Amino acid sequence: MSPEQKKYLKNIKITKFKIIFWQIFLLLLFFILWEVLVHYGIISSFIYSSPSRIIKTIIELINDNNFFIHVYITLKEVIISFLLGISLGFLIAIILYEWKTLAKILDPYLTMLNSLPKVALGPLIIIISGANIKSVIVMALLINLIVSVITIYNGFLQTDEYRLKLFKTMKANRWQTLTKLVIPSSYQTIISSFKLGIAQSLVGVIMGEFLVSKMGIGYLIVYGKQVFNLDLVMSGIILLAIISYILYKLIVILEKRLLKHTN
Repeated sequence: MSPEQKKYLKNIKITKFKIIFWQIFLLLLFFILWEVLVHYGIISSFIYSSPSRIIKTIIELINDNNFFIHVYITLKEVIISFLLGISLGFLIAIILYEWKTLAKILDPYLTMLNSLPKVALGPLIIIISGANIKSVIVMALLINLIVSVITIYNGFLQTDEYRLKLFKTMKANRWQTLTKLVIPSSYQTIISSFKLGIAQSLVGVIMGEFLVSKMGIGYLIVYGKQVFNLDLVMSGIILLAIISYILYKLIVILEKRLLKHTN
């Protein structure tokens, strides 16, 4: 390896280190300022809680054996709804791509469903599915499915026209074109739909837990609001932020492995 290559790789490592350092620094600065502002009464500790009180609340949840069950329930609902949304979204996107007329017919309905506030369907979902985990998963599925369909379908449409013509010239059938060209060309878009899907699934699950659940982080937030325990509410929000970050990083790791495998 030449000195220039070594210097280039070293600069990349330094840049990554700087990025991680500033990310951690800004996060710590935020929590320190939050704690200081609460400590000196500049902001209300009752409304905004504080990092130390949030840590204390989480420790209490762990000691009461409530922490892991609520986190487990929320993660379970997110993963189920995410896998269903991605699987159905991928399948529907293929159907729409292969049958362009059907895609044109359904286009206004997909747009309408995507813009419809899903929480408005909450009462109907509860009546149909019951006040249980099914309603939570259905709510999350409704939120992430349409986004997955639209994202993956648009990725299929971005396939290079010259390559499509080349496949036609070589007399490739529709299945060969789809599996050998269209889908591989859309890997980046499909991974992007994973990132959107996991985020939308988490949003949908929390909305569902707000409505019907008796377990989960969304339930903790609602319960904390009802009993004016704002420490519990803020703890739930912080836990959601942590879970969201972890899920996102897992998708990023998956993205790197898939792209490395395909390249």
